[in-house]
Amino acid sequence: MRIGIVNDSLMATELLRRLVCSSAEHQIAWIARDGVEAVKLCERDLPELVLMDLIMPYMDGAEATRRIMSRTPCPILIVTATVAGNAAKVFEALSAGAIDAIHTPTDIPSQKTGQALLQKIKSIERQTSGLEQVAGDLVPKEGTANRLILIGASAGGPAALVEVLSALPEDFSPAVVIVQHIGQLFAPGLVEWLKEYSKLPVRLACEGDSVSSGNVLIAGSEDHLVFKNSHELGYTAEPKENPYRPSVDVFFGSAARFFRGPIAAVLLTGMGRDGARGLKILRDAGYHTISQDQSTSAVYGMPKAAAAINAASEILPLQKIGPRLRELFSPQTRTIQSKRGVADR
Repeated sequence: MRIGIVNDSLMATELLRRLVCSSAEHQIAWIARDGVEAVKLCERDLPELVLMDLIMPYMDGAEATRRIMSRTPCPILIVTATVAGNAAKVFEALSAGAIDAIHTPTDIPSQKTGQALLQKIKSIERQTSGLEQVAGDLVPKEGTANRLILIGASAGGPAALVEVLSALPEDFSPAVVIVQHIGQLFAPGLVEWLKEYSKLPVRLACEGDSVSSGNVLIAGSEDHLVFKNSHELGYTAEPKENPYRPSVDVFFGSAARFFRGPIAAVLLTGMGRDGARGLKILRDAGYHTISQDQSTSAVYGMPKAAAAINAASEILPLQKIGPRLRELFSPQTRTIQSKRGVADR
């Protein structure tokens, strides 16, 4: 994997260079000292992954990510020593299309933080290669229960989630469960960030949680969030070989298998293919499915994969998804039936 490094610290840059070169599978494409230089180098020599610092002179990592993703899209991992003190800037970069964020390593490859970065790079390499898996034997069951909205997102997802959640009124009755590709370290920060924009309560999903009306649950682990039965959520490490953690496919598949009641599922912006097969399973079972369109996606990977297999009942621009969910679950219009989530228009 050819990797570009963007960092204004000579010490951090040298450590990252040594970590990357410690694996025979990776090579350094180039090194940039700030965001301006990184944008130019991506236009000249696009790497397979960029390790992007967050706080830099001239142009910070969030703005550099935004420009790279608009001009020469490629996987970007935020690598910074200032995550805790710059949560808003981290989520700005993730909203612009960065895949994830991780602390800058402080030691050699054999130690904990060095290994954490190498494992993250390996995971990203598997994601971008298109490897995926869905939980097997997913047979939807009949029945009625609370109404449910499922949302999957990856690169660019935080901003897209803000757009969707801010459109839902405080008296919105369905439960909402979100799987966003993000490291476990940053999931609590994502919840706090979304709380600023959502009229509905937002919190992390815990082992044993039941979905409840008018509440938003966010996957909070790098294990997969799943329905363990018709009403109970939990986490599982299986399938371990799935590079997307938590996986949208695995979660959508478990909902199709266990949840008893009407469902609307949404697949938002993201790199890779996660969520497309799970969305198709839900549509084939008769549930209403929506994917974000290309023009409003920060990264048109996951929605594109869904469109390619006809997994979405509707393909909509981002700003219309929240209003469409309101319409589908409106008590006045009855656009969602109480059996198998079928749209009735």
